[in-house]
Amino acid sequence: MAAPAPPLSHDAIIQDSWSRCRAFGLDHQSAPAFDQLPADGIAQLLESQHSLVQTTYQEVLPYYENILSNSNCLIMLADNQGQVLTSWGTQRFIKPSLTRGFSAGASWMERCSGTNAIGTALACEQAVHIEHDEHFLKANRFMTGSAAPIFDAERKVIAVLDVSSDSYLPPSHTLGMVKMMSQTVENRLILNLFHGQHFQLTFNTGLNNLDSQWAGLLIFDETGQVLSANRRADNLLGISLSRVSVESLFKVSLLELLNQPDGLPFALQASGRNRFQCLLKRPKQVPIQARQLSEIKSSETKSAESTAPAPIAISLNTLHFGDNRVEKAVRQAERLLEKDIPLLIHGETGVGKEVFVKALHQASSRSKQPFIAVNCAAIPAELVESELFGYEKGAFTGANQKGSIGLIRKADKGTLFLDEIGDMPLPTQARLLRVLQERCVQPVGSSELFPVDIRIISATNRSLREQVQLGRFREDLYYRIGGLTLELPPLRERSDKEALFKRLWEQHREPSQWAGLSREVMELFSRHPWPGNLRQVSSVMQVALAMAEEQPVRPEHLPDDFFVDLEMEPVDSPETITFDLNDAEELNRQLQAAGGNISHLARRLGVSRNTLYKRLRQSGD
Repeated sequence: MAAPAPPLSHDAIIQDSWSRCRAFGLDHQSAPAFDQLPADGIAQLLESQHSLVQTTYQEVLPYYENILSNSNCLIMLADNQGQVLTSWGTQRFIKPSLTRGFSAGASWMERCSGTNAIGTALACEQAVHIEHDEHFLKANRFMTGSAAPIFDAERKVIAVLDVSSDSYLPPSHTLGMVKMMSQTVENRLILNLFHGQHFQLTFNTGLNNLDSQWAGLLIFDETGQVLSANRRADNLLGISLSRVSVESLFKVSLLELLNQPDGLPFALQASGRNRFQCLLKRPKQVPIQARQLSEIKSSETKSAESTAPAPIAISLNTLHFGDNRVEKAVRQAERLLEKDIPLLIHGETGVGKEVFVKALHQASSRSKQPFIAVNCAAIPAELVESELFGYEKGAFTGANQKGSIGLIRKADKGTLFLDEIGDMPLPTQARLLRVLQERCVQPVGSSELFPVDIRIISATNRSLREQVQLGRFREDLYYRIGGLTLELPPLRERSDKEALFKRLWEQHREPSQWAGLSREVMELFSRHPWPGNLRQVSSVMQVALAMAEEQPVRPEHLPDDFFVDLEMEPVDSPETITFDLNDAEELNRQLQAAGGNISHLARRLGVSRNTLYKRLRQSGD
C-alpha cells in the first residue's frame, strides 16, 4: 500500500519529453509521421475499443457538452498506443496538411509526433498541458492541448482523453476539465465491470460533493476485500489501493460498515487523521456471508454498535448562513414536515432544490425509508411512463424480461422527489394525478394496482401557472402538487454568499488543502452573477482546487468560462495599448482605467489573463 508517486512538475515533463524526442532522432523541423493504420487495421482497432468509445460517448460526454461550448476545440479519445479512436467537436483550426493526424488510426506517440498532449500524457502517465511552443515539432505549434490518461481497474493505462485547440486554452480551464472527464470515464468503466454485484462505497470531503465524479470510489466484496478503486480514492486516502481490506482503510469493522444505511450519507474516519462523508450502495443480491454477518448478535456486536459512527444527515439549518429568504423557506418547510401537504419548490436551475428536499426527507420520520429523485426533464418522453410507473415483462419492445416496479413504487414508505416537473409530458401528468388521488400504481401493460405510501415533493424552474395557461400543464395536477410553494432565491440575490463560498471550499477541498481562497478570488466570487447558481460554484471550485493543489486558490486557477459572465463594457477606447508590463505603476494605472476588468485589459495588452494576473501579483497589486 505504497503512497502514490508524486507528479512531475510541468517543466520536468517538457524537458524529459524533448530529451526523448531527440533520442528518437527527431528535430524541430521533422514532420509528424502519425503512423496511420490501414483501413482493415482501423476497423479492428475500433472493434476492440468499442466498449470504451461507447462509454465515453454515451455515459460521459453528455455531462460535459456545455463545459467547452465557448471554445473552438476538439476532444479526442486515443488508446494506450496513442492511436486516435474518435473525436468530437470542431476540426476547423487544423491545417489541411495535418488533418490525417486527427482521424481514426493516427498515432500521437512521441516517437512519431514529438512532444504533444496525447503522447506525453502516455509517456509520463499523468495529465499534461502542452502550449504552442512546447511542442517539439514546429509543425504542431499551431495548437495547444490538454490530455489525461485513463486507467482501468488494474491501474493500467488503457486510453487518453485530449482537448486541443489553436487558441489560448489556459491550463486552469482545460487541464482541470480533462482530468475530471478522464476520472468520469474511469468511474464508469469500474462500475460497468462489476455490474452492481459487489458493495460500492463512495466517499469525499463533504456532503455536497458526494455525487461528484471526483469522489473516491471503492468496490469491495462481502469479506471486506477491496476489488477495485479509482485513483481519486488513492489520492484521498494517500495510498495506492490494491487488494487491501476496507477495514484497514477506515476505523470501522466490516460489520459496522455493512450496518450503515443504504443511500444515506454517514461519516467515516480514515486510518489517517482525515474524516470523510460516505455513501454505501449494496449489491442487487447481498451475498449470504454478508447477510449472516449483519445478523450476528453478540456482545462484540453490541459493543461495536455503541461506537459505530452515526449517520450524518443534511441538516436544514446548514442550508443557509443568514439569508432571510432561504431561512423563511426552511422554517415553512419544517412546519409541514409531518403533514400530508404537498410541497412545490421553485427556483432557478442549480439553486440547490434537490439538496433542500434531501434535507427535508432526512429531517422527517421517513428518513430511514427510500429517497427517490426523478429528473423529469432528463428522461426521454417515450420512457417516462415506464420509468415512473414500472412495466410488466414483455410490455413493449426492448423491455426488461423481468419487468420493472418503477420509481414510484421504489419510493414506497419514503419520499418521491419530482424535479423539473414542468417538463413532464401531458399523458404522464394524467397518470400521475391518478396515482396521487388513488395512492395506487398501475404498471404499463398490467391490469393490477399496487398501493403506495409516498410523500411527494416537486420542483420546477419555471412558472407552472403560466404553463397551465398555455395548456402545457394540467391545472388539476398543479393544485394537487402545489399545496405550499417555497421559493429558493438565486445565488446572486443571496445575502450570505461569502459564508456560502467558504463552506463550499471546505467541502470540496482536498484533506491537505488548507490554504483557502485568496482575497482576489473572494472579491471575484462576490461580483459574479452566477447564472448556474450553486451548481456552477461547485464546478468552478472543483476545477480551481484541482489546479491550485496546495496553494491558495487565485484568479489564474479559475476556468475561463467563469470570466465570461464578469465581462464589462469597455471604459475607454478598445484599441490595443503597449507598455512595459514590468512597470508596476503604469500597470496599476491601466487597470484602474479599465475599471478593474482584468479580461478587458488583457485583451487590450494582447496578453493572456494568467500572464496579467502574475504581473499584478508580482507588482504587489
